[in-house]
Amino acid sequence: MTRPDTEDFAALFTQEVALLDVRAPLEFAQGAFPGATNLPLMNDQERHQVGLRYKQVNQEAAIELGHELVSGDIKAARVAHWKAFAQTHPEGYLYCFRGGLRSRISQAWLAEAGIEYPRIVGGYKAMRTFLLESLTRHIDTSNFVLVSGLTGSGKTEVIQALSSTVDLEKLAHHRGSSFGKHATDQPVQINFDNSLAIALLRLHARGQSHIALEDESRMIGRCALPISLRDKMQTSSVVWLEEPMEIRVERILHDYVEDLGAQFAAKLGAEAGFDAFSARLLESLQNLIKRLGGERHTRLAAAMQAALDEQKSKGTLDLHREWIRPLLSEYYDPMYEHQRESKRSRVIFSGDRAAVTEYLLQKGF
Repeated sequence: MTRPDTEDFAALFTQEVALLDVRAPLEFAQGAFPGATNLPLMNDQERHQVGLRYKQVNQEAAIELGHELVSGDIKAARVAHWKAFAQTHPEGYLYCFRGGLRSRISQAWLAEAGIEYPRIVGGYKAMRTFLLESLTRHIDTSNFVLVSGLTGSGKTEVIQALSSTVDLEKLAHHRGSSFGKHATDQPVQINFDNSLAIALLRLHARGQSHIALEDESRMIGRCALPISLRDKMQTSSVVWLEEPMEIRVERILHDYVEDLGAQFAAKLGAEAGFDAFSARLLESLQNLIKRLGGERHTRLAAAMQAALDEQKSKGTLDLHREWIRPLLSEYYDPMYEHQRESKRSRVIFSGDRAAVTEYLLQKGF
């Protein structure tokens, strides 16, 4: 039985349906949905040529050019990719930007190849509009509790132990601090918005409107929280993590040295990866020079460089603690303690990571 085309966007996102995006690669790079696969009808150059013909002549001439550009072996290869996707994901749907000509052509060519595959009515634009509207609605109707605490106290670990939660740092692919970049790039803002909207949509679809979030600033790296979410977070209840300095030092050592170094090594190889990791660490500290002040920055940079030199020559990480500890005690802790004072009236529970996690689990998060 042939499945009909759909405009049930909520079901598409809550059921994690496979999505075949036939837009051009440039369009996909500018904004996409998590998990969507880009198998374009036209590449960027072909789309540009067809667009020019449309402006200079008319739609009929543009369509004719499109069929000339995508024909023969090129057409056969693209249809073969769509066919393979459809066979792997028989429950999926295809779409273009507005759900119009490109998706209809793709659908027709698949039918010629023996596969009836439904498309999404309205395409990417309609799905994006739906997500933005649902994002606003679900922010308004959610009750958030913020997981807060000093740097390195394990806020992300608490979030990951809960079920009624959104991991904002995971969606932004950034750890949230000046040292928070990963070895690979963050998503573009549109993709972050889409992922956040889908995460909230899925929680609300399960009847979960009491949601835990890590306490974040307006920006997580280059990804901006929606203003409405940030405003609501400013008045939300807070749970505060209390962890000893040495545990926090070890957590920072693992996240910002061991894990980040391993990411760069996996991406670039051992030698080039270590060089890129070292440059990233020093750059992250350099970005704080105005806040740290010249003398403190010079002292911490020297300690960091000594740690990197020893790590490179001996493979040991011990000296990294010598810049992590004062960075926490002299820079991050005073800043967060000031923030804690401003939030004191909203703190509903405080304790170590295990206690905070248990408290939130008992509250149903």
